[in-house]
Amino acid sequence: MEFANKEYLLLLVLLIPYILWYFIYKKRGEPTLRMSDTNAYRYAPRSWRIKLMNLPMFLRCITFVLVVVILARPQTHTSWGSKTVEGIDIMLAMDVSTSMLAEDLRPNRMEAAKEVAAEFIADRPNDNIGLTIFAGEAFTQCPMTTDHTSLLNMLQTVRTDIAARGLIEDGTAIGMGLANAVSRLKDSKAKSKVVILLTDGSNNRGDLSPMTSANIAKSLGIRVYTIGIGTNKVARYPMPVAGGVQYVNIPVEIDTQVLKDIAATTDGNFYRATNNRELKQIYQDIDQLEKTKMRVKKFSKLYEAYQPFAFLAILALFLEILLRTTLFRRIP
Repeated sequence: MEFANKEYLLLLVLLIPYILWYFIYKKRGEPTLRMSDTNAYRYAPRSWRIKLMNLPMFLRCITFVLVVVILARPQTHTSWGSKTVEGIDIMLAMDVSTSMLAEDLRPNRMEAAKEVAAEFIADRPNDNIGLTIFAGEAFTQCPMTTDHTSLLNMLQTVRTDIAARGLIEDGTAIGMGLANAVSRLKDSKAKSKVVILLTDGSNNRGDLSPMTSANIAKSLGIRVYTIGIGTNKVARYPMPVAGGVQYVNIPVEIDTQVLKDIAATTDGNFYRATNNRELKQIYQDIDQLEKTKMRVKKFSKLYEAYQPFAFLAILALFLEILLRTTLFRRIP
């Protein structure tokens, strides 16, 4: 707590002469009664009224102190300053081609990837994280942000049917997805810049090859962690047919060599996830990435805090007047 008008606190010095006047000079001016002998009253017990005779004066002093505090304008606020937190700039590049509907992970590759990515985001509250999605084309779903609530909401809206509905071309443009993520990191000032690239196929679309994008990432000091998601050999896939869905086995064709080369070129790592547990462990491993320090400014807002003092001042003044005019009333 602090005071906006601290100079008013000097008024509290006036209490000293008042208290001296009350106990020294005011006592002398009170009416007296002469008696020939007071010995009979020497050991007489003092009533509670006599013991509390000075209570109105103390209440008057308390009221004065509280009024002075109110004039000084007490204020509360959160402290100004800055703090250092750990953080890193990360772009998630996620494959949303129709093959991500395969159910070799539960409930399918897409939902499993979204669930684990959401946990990863939630565990890194100080990081700038963005999201790129790609199939036969690539675009930024969410630019890098520390507003992870908005990022998680956008992540949950990611669907694989955007390619099935013709909103973007189907296929797997790994090079384009990586390039889009890299473009979001190229102006970053962070010490550590990372792309986490997740796909279940091999590059078959786009104008940029995966290795061209990898070399661009390397020149910008961006590390790429690649994840190949899906079981080995074949996977159960829901094939839409007239009036329903028919499940078929489709081959798993992940270009692991290209993913390894991308990771090696950019000093990242390649991971293979064949089930939900392995995918979760991969993100936990990546979570151990080097963090870079960032200075965050913390702002404050002032709040007037006179209300409790005003309430107590009114209460003390009311009690003082009540006691002075009833229980401790003096005649004359």
